[in-house]
Amino acid sequence: MSGRPRKGRQVAFSRDDGLSIPADPDPITGLRFTISAQNGGEALINFTALRPRRLALAVGRALRHLAAPGGPLGARSTVKAYAVVIPKFFAYLADAGEPVAGIETLRARHVDGFEGWLEAGGLTRTHLFTVLVKIVGVLRQVAIDSPGEVSSDLRDRLRYISAKPFQRSRPRDAYSPFVARQLRDAARDDVTAALRRLQQARSLAPDPVLSGMEAAVRAVIEERGLLRTDQPAYRKLYFARARRGLPTHQLGDELNGRYHLTHNDIVPFLVLLALETGLEIECCKQLMVDCLQNASNGTVEITYLKRRARGAEHKRLRVRDGGPTTPGGLIRRLIEVTARARKHHPSQCLWVYCGAGTFAAGIRHPQELVDSWTRRHDVIDDDGRPLRLLLSRLRKTHKALWYLKTEGHMARFAVGHTPGVAARHYADVPALRPLHEATVADAFREAVNSARVPIVLTAEQEAAWRTGPTQVSAIPHGCDPIALLDGEHDVWLAACAGFYASPHGSAGDPCPMPFWGCLECSNAVITTRKLPAILSFLDFIEDQRRALHAGDWAVKFGRAHARITADVLPAFGPAIIAEARRSLAAEPIPIYLPPEARQ
Repeated sequence: MSGRPRKGRQVAFSRDDGLSIPADPDPITGLRFTISAQNGGEALINFTALRPRRLALAVGRALRHLAAPGGPLGARSTVKAYAVVIPKFFAYLADAGEPVAGIETLRARHVDGFEGWLEAGGLTRTHLFTVLVKIVGVLRQVAIDSPGEVSSDLRDRLRYISAKPFQRSRPRDAYSPFVARQLRDAARDDVTAALRRLQQARSLAPDPVLSGMEAAVRAVIEERGLLRTDQPAYRKLYFARARRGLPTHQLGDELNGRYHLTHNDIVPFLVLLALETGLEIECCKQLMVDCLQNASNGTVEITYLKRRARGAEHKRLRVRDGGPTTPGGLIRRLIEVTARARKHHPSQCLWVYCGAGTFAAGIRHPQELVDSWTRRHDVIDDDGRPLRLLLSRLRKTHKALWYLKTEGHMARFAVGHTPGVAARHYADVPALRPLHEATVADAFREAVNSARVPIVLTAEQEAAWRTGPTQVSAIPHGCDPIALLDGEHDVWLAACAGFYASPHGSAGDPCPMPFWGCLECSNAVITTRKLPAILSFLDFIEDQRRALHAGDWAVKFGRAHARITADVLPAFGPAIIAEARRSLAAEPIPIYLPPEARQ
């Protein structure tokens, strides 16, 4: 460019101004380095033990590029997961004795061999895939960084993760309503107790000496935020209480807990928030003090960050807002009770608490605190054993409870997901399987109950009907059972309990069905008196089987034949069937068939 640009002067460019400046090479050439992740802080990577060194340098450079701003590895935990998997690939190369010096000597068989090595090591297909996808991802980045050094054979192999079929992982299960009720009750009790402890004024001890020491302790906490065990005010109060026989166990946590949330308070707040909102547990841990927005009509929006939702990390969830047991009210109380600690430990994180004589912001892996909390409340699982609570299952538990409340109505249940995702990930879980099986059983039971089948009466049952006609409830209201059994309402194959109240037609109109429709009608009553007619019709059906095409016969007489042979005749004994055969042979019954039945 010609000189320094000034107002009113035309700018001219030379040919050299259009040349691009080459990017600086990677300044890190060692195998021990630090990656500043986009979320979660720094991750120390140590690949100094990996051999061959040139391949380790290429892999380390690729990992740094993957974790660079805008790269796919945005969280510190994800970077560390990759750093754990990469040495496994080098261990395979060492075990296999492959002569690999650098990326240029790496081939497709090495990736396939690594997959087989993992499978031989006992990894399931699901776990194996999660390991293999990281190695393939790193090697793809190596191919981008060094395109001229990667063989075409390896480049073709990196187009896919595995040639074997992908095995879908088993969905994380939800806790049962029984366990969820225990967790919610315990969390609510502890949250209420913690809020009451922080809000009420602590009275001084009646002993004037102790009251003076407690006043000095309170002054230290007001000034410095926390009371440490090495401070004179604490030591004086500790020994004074010990001389008087008063409890001194965890005295420092008790004194600081009068003004701040402690690490023991975090678990019930976290459990209650996850159960009430259904937020992912990692999202609950990363909530900020300004997460509540757009309050309206007793509700409020929770804004949160979901890092693994690539391209849609910033999300919102509208929840109830009111008392401390509502999601919005619970977060407001958290903001209030952590305000004092935030003055001494500035942080935008919602979770600021004290423990071990210091302040902490954020929640990492509180499994030990979670186990202690469940033991303290004697929370048990469905088998009566002590529960080992996994916080990651609380979201599924919330979804399962919501599924039960909406009775499986997918339009109401699928909140924040497509119906397909909601059904696959949150409805099809083992905890809801008994409900689904019971629903299917009820549907089959209802189908069986609603099936229009005739009433088949043996001689004994017919006698019972005659002795107690007023107790008969299986026929339509208003029909006389005695007249029905005496033949006053007979049609050809059965006695009809409602010829003008047919379930196949309109009330008041004659039954529109052909005579063999009685075999599929709930108004039909079949007694021994109708057996000759039924046997005559059965013989006709058998004759038609020989005359008609199998498909045509099945359409016309298949259901009637199955009903007679499977439901009607087995209800009567062989002797009664034989007697009906003899009666039919002595006096044949005319067959009243419409013309279409004979075609």
